[in-house]
Amino acid sequence: MITKKLKKRKHSTSSVNEIADPKEQSSMKVKGENCYENSTTYSFQNRFLGISFEDISSWQNIVKVLYRPMDPACLGVVRALFGFLMVLDIPEERGLADIDVKWGDPRFCHFPLFNFLVPLPLPWMGIVYLVMWLGAVGIMLGFMYHLSCLAFIIPYWYIFLLDKSVWNNHSYLYGITGILFLGTNANHFWSLDGYLGRVKTNTHVPLWNYAILRFQFFILYFFAGLKKIDKDWLEGYSMTHLNQHWIFEPFKLILSPEQVDYYIVHLSGFLLDLTIGFWLLFDKTRPFAFFFCSTFHLMNSRLFSIGMFPYVCLSTLPLFSHSDWPRRLKHKLWKNSDQTILYENKNCIYTDISDTSKNDRNVKKRGSGHSQLTWKHHFLASLLFCHVGLQAFLPYSHFITKGYNNWTNGLYGYSWDMMVHSWDTILVIVKVVDNETGKEHFLDSEAWVHNDRWTKHADMLKQYGQCLKRNLLEERKRNEKINDYISSENISIYIDVWTSLNGRFQQRMFDPTVDLLKAEWSPFNKTSWLMPLLTEFSSWRQTMEKLEAEIYAWSNYSDVLFVADFPGLHLENYINPELSNVTFTVLEGEVIVQDENGDNDDDDDNNMKKNYTLEVGKSIQIPVGKFHSIYTISQQPSCFMYTYMNHSRQSLDESPNHHEKLFTERMRSSLKIHIDNFMRAVTLVSNSFLNIVYSVPMVKRVRVR
Repeated sequence: MITKKLKKRKHSTSSVNEIADPKEQSSMKVKGENCYENSTTYSFQNRFLGISFEDISSWQNIVKVLYRPMDPACLGVVRALFGFLMVLDIPEERGLADIDVKWGDPRFCHFPLFNFLVPLPLPWMGIVYLVMWLGAVGIMLGFMYHLSCLAFIIPYWYIFLLDKSVWNNHSYLYGITGILFLGTNANHFWSLDGYLGRVKTNTHVPLWNYAILRFQFFILYFFAGLKKIDKDWLEGYSMTHLNQHWIFEPFKLILSPEQVDYYIVHLSGFLLDLTIGFWLLFDKTRPFAFFFCSTFHLMNSRLFSIGMFPYVCLSTLPLFSHSDWPRRLKHKLWKNSDQTILYENKNCIYTDISDTSKNDRNVKKRGSGHSQLTWKHHFLASLLFCHVGLQAFLPYSHFITKGYNNWTNGLYGYSWDMMVHSWDTILVIVKVVDNETGKEHFLDSEAWVHNDRWTKHADMLKQYGQCLKRNLLEERKRNEKINDYISSENISIYIDVWTSLNGRFQQRMFDPTVDLLKAEWSPFNKTSWLMPLLTEFSSWRQTMEKLEAEIYAWSNYSDVLFVADFPGLHLENYINPELSNVTFTVLEGEVIVQDENGDNDDDDDNNMKKNYTLEVGKSIQIPVGKFHSIYTISQQPSCFMYTYMNHSRQSLDESPNHHEKLFTERMRSSLKIHIDNFMRAVTLVSNSFLNIVYSVPMVKRVRVR
């Protein structure tokens, strides 16, 4: 018999409308999302949470809740959207369109999580990416679904683990989401598997298929909010100068640029991340949550180069809606559409033969019967809770993996500390010392790497030192001229990284006197050669902002650089000839300023060839086109600033074609970029196949800096 629709319940849960025979309504009430029990009233927790205390009163009841039958419609739509976005993501942010640049030169340094992981030869890397892309296509279409999920996640995690220097929270999220989709029955709706008869379409899915995905995206927001309970974020130092972007123009009608940065970016971002997951859970607040969350992600898509991440978040918002919303939408668009029959799933738990799936007015359920809990239900429920516990623990597991803690805790990947830390690196010095001859040689810090993320992490610094030694010694065997610089394998490598965290002074991050080839590092022990962050100078940031405003007012081309250093160390600095009127001023501590020739030539007119001892408030002119050294001689760290005129920027701005070139770049079609990336990806994969099968040489591009 076709059942009649119950009157819509007037309470807020994440459930959907029930269908039941009116004769049964007097003896039943909705239990959670799909079950009934004897009563006509609803408890507080049922109205607002969709479950009762009885549902969670025992392990047995919890497992039954997780296996309640649900409409697969919403899950199928989200699966298709996620697969589609991964199809777009793989040629771009995963790097399929640039595999020749990223993986084509075996000398390039990569930073795997485990050192035994190495990239395959370029042609085979092309095949790995192809398998991953085909897996994403299969997920999108729901074709050979579980095999497609495996084809996507195995290459994905292999490539993910190959290089920590490109990790992001969202790249970790994609891999986890792929694993979660593998365990679901997301191909029970809107899939080729259903169309081809590989699975019975419109079959119930267990509630946990929704619950585990909802949890994963809930913690994406909630933990991002928790991580923003950080002094730098709450004081507005993490993301500065975003107010200059055009999307904030409406806010600047009523707020100053500084207020936009603080109230809109920092405080609003914190409150949204911390609370939006809760607003998504309830019917009455969900429309508002959808609006603000959608606005937030669309703004981020314009502000940052973060690939498909905002769109993945948008595509998963429907997970928090009623599971049958696609059918409701279909019914509203086509009111005379045929009824949809939902079939029982042997993995679901039907606690009563009168149970009826909660769907829209057009949906009914075929078949009846009972399902009993088996060990498989209990085992899978245990795995789900292990995943929940692991995801809640990992972002705060840094007390175990101490070796990955630097100025910030852990590797930027699974911590959800999105945008909390901003870096400004001005100088990376790579020094190679031939221990046989004592000669020192300096290398370009961009040699054999694709980005500078490695400069902020001790573990990657150690890996870079090993990679550098391997490349130098191999080059020495091929090129005899290298022997003029490196006479033996007995070398040492020293790296000095100068960077600023969240608007603080530029300072060195690692001890520049430590040989990286001999430095000790363990994932479970604190790195001894990490220099401390000079938080005692954090209060200077307000003064620095005032000084910047004064100096920028001098000219359109005036600039300033704030630096701090430790006692007993010195900074050797070269002033580019394109700068002028370079002035050095001590802000705190005591320093000695010395030029490259020391004080050996007192008769020279250039007084910089003498040592100058400077105290707080003292200044000195610095000559351009040569080196000078700053020695900190006070017992406490020193801080100082350089002010200068930047003529290179002036000449660039005065170039007649400069603004025209900027306009041309901004007018480039985003769609054309996507098409170009896709076509280049097709070419690279085709060349990989031809190389493997027919030994046709691959044409590789050379990285241009």
